[in-house]
Amino acid sequence: MTDPEKLGRHDSWEGVRAVVAGFGVSGFAAADNLNHLGASVTALDEVIGDKAEKAELLEVLGADVRLGEGATATLPDDTDVLVTSPGWRPDAPLLAQARERGVPIWGEVELAWRLRDPNHDTPWLAVTGTNGKTTTVQMLDGILRAAGLRSVAVGNVGLPIVEAVMDPEPYDVFAVELSSFQLHYTDSMSAESAAVLNIAPDHLDWYDDPAAYAADKGRIYHNVQRACVYNVADLATERLVREADVVEGARAIGFTLGTPGVGMVGLVDDLLVDRAFIEQRETTAAELCAIADLASPAPHFIANALAAAALARAHGVPQTAVRDGLRGFRPDGHRIALVAERDGVAWVDDSKATNAAAAQSSLQAYDPVVWIAGGLAKGARFDDLVQAVRGRLRGVVLLGADRSVIADALSRHAPDVPVIDVHAGETGPGEGVMDRVVTAAADLARPGDTVLLAPGCASMDMFANYGERGDRFAEAVHRRTGPH
Repeated sequence: MTDPEKLGRHDSWEGVRAVVAGFGVSGFAAADNLNHLGASVTALDEVIGDKAEKAELLEVLGADVRLGEGATATLPDDTDVLVTSPGWRPDAPLLAQARERGVPIWGEVELAWRLRDPNHDTPWLAVTGTNGKTTTVQMLDGILRAAGLRSVAVGNVGLPIVEAVMDPEPYDVFAVELSSFQLHYTDSMSAESAAVLNIAPDHLDWYDDPAAYAADKGRIYHNVQRACVYNVADLATERLVREADVVEGARAIGFTLGTPGVGMVGLVDDLLVDRAFIEQRETTAAELCAIADLASPAPHFIANALAAAALARAHGVPQTAVRDGLRGFRPDGHRIALVAERDGVAWVDDSKATNAAAAQSSLQAYDPVVWIAGGLAKGARFDDLVQAVRGRLRGVVLLGADRSVIADALSRHAPDVPVIDVHAGETGPGEGVMDRVVTAAADLARPGDTVLLAPGCASMDMFANYGERGDRFAEAVHRRTGPH
């Protein structure tokens, strides 16, 4: 037996029996690269789906790929290491068997960290949080590129991080998005700098305890070398920084939508400014960019920009690159995207707002608003959200499996707000529903209002994903408002 704990990128992994749980994007990357290093690889997944072609490719290269029902029921004998894909619960039979046998369990991120090139140790700038991770990482990547660096967005967005780490042409820096699931199975990472954007109840169908979810987010700060970036408005993120075991000399850097104190980034009038990474920070602030340079003035969008700027500045990026990177950034679809404006009403798609905290952030950017909400609530409650935004609500249109959860919160805390409940009816999942949703929203809206799709819920009860949900919404809006 060869001990995988002692192996790295330039070692031979021959004799290591590695099992990869899950054969999605990250699972394939892990299996492919372990096979390349010489390990004996077995990849397991219950779902065949579109994985057959990649399975055939790996099998030609010598790996053993087992797909289909029952494939993950039993951990193969003599397994030396189990690499799990994100989202596999700790109580999954395969993982439970590994723990019983004392087999190391790594996530793909942990594997990637162990496979870094010691001759070119590319720094990791890491981001997590309940909401805003992808936008912040993409902003950060844009800033780094504007500074002339060979950067790439990796992890929970963009390339699988193992694939990026193993690229024969080394990168200058990685902008790394990490979910709580990925962090749960990561132990040895030491990011150059890291940010927790916010902490709100989420994935309560995976975590029995919200504190465990927060603790997994906090793992991103472990062994940080330069800067732990936190949200001044979210005390939970500051608490995680205080509890973190970091490299000596690492700094706590806050970001705020208010005037920043020393050691923070924030706003002064309509400017994003830095009081953390300049020599004269005790007496002045350095301009990074204007709010008008950003693709959206929404508060949560500005907060994401500040977090990205803090990570980039910690890496030594100049102010001009922060400005140019943020000025050139445009968010992916279904993130506070203006779909149409007609008769004084703006129609906005934020289908990516898949939990209550994200929906609340989106709603707080508009007033008055007709809110379209509902889907799979994942165990979440909406009382705090409704209490926070009820003064902004012109009306609410509900759809989806758990719409009653939101309806109950509205009846308790905003009983005077009109609510229209749209049932799926006899049409198929998602088919035709959005036309009725848009009609209902149009009946509630007045000139000057925003109709906002910010469901606060996952989409899989009626749609393939949040993207399809947003597309159906946009199509229905355009059918109603005319060509765009």
